[in-house]
Amino acid sequence: MGLLRTIGRKLFVAIALPTLAVALVGVAALWRQTDHAVRDESREQALGLAAFVATSFGAVERTPPGTPARVAHRQVTSIVRSDFSGLKVASEMRVLDANGVTRWSRRIEEEDKPFSGAARLLDTKQGQATFAGPTSVWPWSRGGGGEVVFPLGGVSCGGCHTGDATLKTGVLHLTVEEPALRAKVSSVFQSALWSIAGFTVVLIAAVAVSLRVLFTQKLKRLAQVMRRAEGGDLVVRAPDLGTDELGSLARSFNGMLEKLTELKVTEIDTQRDLDRARAQLELKTELETVNRRLATRLDELEVLFETVRTIASTIDLDEVLTRVTSVLPTRLKVDRFSIMLLNQDAQLEVLKAFPANEGSEGLVFAVGEGIAGHAASSLKSVYVPDLEQEQRFKVLNPAVMRGRGCLLSIPMVHGSELLGVLNFERRHKADFDREEIEYFTAVADQTAIAVQNARLHQQTVALSVTDPLTGVSNRRHLFQQLEAELNRSRRYGTPVSMVMIDIDHFKHLNDTSGHQAGDTALKEVCQNLKAVVRKVDTVARYGGEEFVVLLPQVARDEALEVAEKLRRAVEEHPFEMGRTQPGGKVTISVGVATFPTDATEQARLVDAADSALYASKRGGRNKVTGYQPGMEQHPGRERGPFAQRRRTGEQPIVKA
Repeated sequence: MGLLRTIGRKLFVAIALPTLAVALVGVAALWRQTDHAVRDESREQALGLAAFVATSFGAVERTPPGTPARVAHRQVTSIVRSDFSGLKVASEMRVLDANGVTRWSRRIEEEDKPFSGAARLLDTKQGQATFAGPTSVWPWSRGGGGEVVFPLGGVSCGGCHTGDATLKTGVLHLTVEEPALRAKVSSVFQSALWSIAGFTVVLIAAVAVSLRVLFTQKLKRLAQVMRRAEGGDLVVRAPDLGTDELGSLARSFNGMLEKLTELKVTEIDTQRDLDRARAQLELKTELETVNRRLATRLDELEVLFETVRTIASTIDLDEVLTRVTSVLPTRLKVDRFSIMLLNQDAQLEVLKAFPANEGSEGLVFAVGEGIAGHAASSLKSVYVPDLEQEQRFKVLNPAVMRGRGCLLSIPMVHGSELLGVLNFERRHKADFDREEIEYFTAVADQTAIAVQNARLHQQTVALSVTDPLTGVSNRRHLFQQLEAELNRSRRYGTPVSMVMIDIDHFKHLNDTSGHQAGDTALKEVCQNLKAVVRKVDTVARYGGEEFVVLLPQVARDEALEVAEKLRRAVEEHPFEMGRTQPGGKVTISVGVATFPTDATEQARLVDAADSALYASKRGGRNKVTGYQPGMEQHPGRERGPFAQRRRTGEQPIVKA
């Protein structure tokens, strides 16, 4: 394997040997096909010549009996003696009679003598040609000759021969040596083979020279440079090897050496800096202390940023409180945490706590009560380093006071408005330092902003769905709830009842007592309606003095009972302006319709409740009427999408 030590030699062998092998195999295969074709053609020519000679026996001259055969068949004699080129296919030609005696032959000395192989030839029943194959597959091998045996006789010989002698008068024997055509083709192939060999030698020489000039020498030069670099000489550079792949490799190697040189220089500079740093170790130690403090502050700012981003990513108040409770204890590393907000009674109520479900949620403290109340009243942070010694600290179970550490209560203030208090507790005493208190105060300020934004959003949403005068749902929210309840009813197969209410003689009340008294009456009616219905029910102002109450999962009979309770609640309420009304009190008329009993569509349900309401009006007011089919067609009813109108062009209140 020493000969294949270099890449150039390996490439040379990889190119030269396959090329030579393919050329030799191709020539051998082509010669084999050509040789077979020449042999087949020679065989056909020999058979054709035998048939021609046999046919010539039919041309017999008229001669007296006893005339020699060579005279009677003068044409056959001419053919055998002829030097015509078409007859040169056969090197020997002889005709034997039925007794095995040679009657015609190119060798005159054989005529009229017995032929040694006559018995084998005379046993041939029909014409056949037998040729031997070549001695090898190469063009210079000698091709095998052959022979043609062709029986003579038949009906055409009946003129000269009689009896059974006419069936077989003799046999024609042709001997064929290597065909001249094969010899010529063999010569051509030998010349081609020598040409291929010469071309292969030239090609191999050209490849060898090209590899040496273009590849091997360049690799040797590059390898020498690499060995020097391996020995530590980083200043050495590879020569310019051109623009091919080797040149690119050399340039990349030079680039790598430059980087290594730079790294070595950097290493030297770093070592010098390290030596200088060792001389200033005390200063470095102090600097590291400052850096640690700065890193701590940066971490705190990062936590503050992440915390603010997390809690400020939503404007839903409950979601804000949930995120504050889940994020702050973990990020600020406190053991207990709670968030208090001022409720409607101006008291501090614990809305969220960590850990959850330990009884803290729902606790209410007055402003000024306990540590958190004191922080709320003073609008300043209150820090208790030891809870076991603090009398103001209130717990549900005094036994849990054991092992309690320190508490930090920070008020949440927006402007000058108190929003609530954040309480941070750790199990170890005096575990909050001054910097942490400042940091937690910043967190509380950001939390206050998020809570205030959520409250403003909550108020804005409430205003968009609430009637500003009465405080109940407006018409827009009513139909949103109605659509949702009808979809739920279709899905689960539950009923939905609609109670439509109208204040009786409301125009008279406005005319006699004034519009301010009318507004007061509307508010008091809504308060009475809300006091009767459930929390899941929806009370909405439909328009003017009309109201609608949605009763989910309430059937018709139960809805009529609820409507009657609403009517009695309004009738029995002591309205100040009630004495000016007919009958001396404020009353309402009520219509009830149920889905899907009375209507299967939203518009029809509203129209059914409206028609039942106007049936109560027609029936004397201050009463409850359930919808009955045909009410919407009453001649006196002039509104609703399915009513019979008397005035042309009147538009329905609810579109069908």
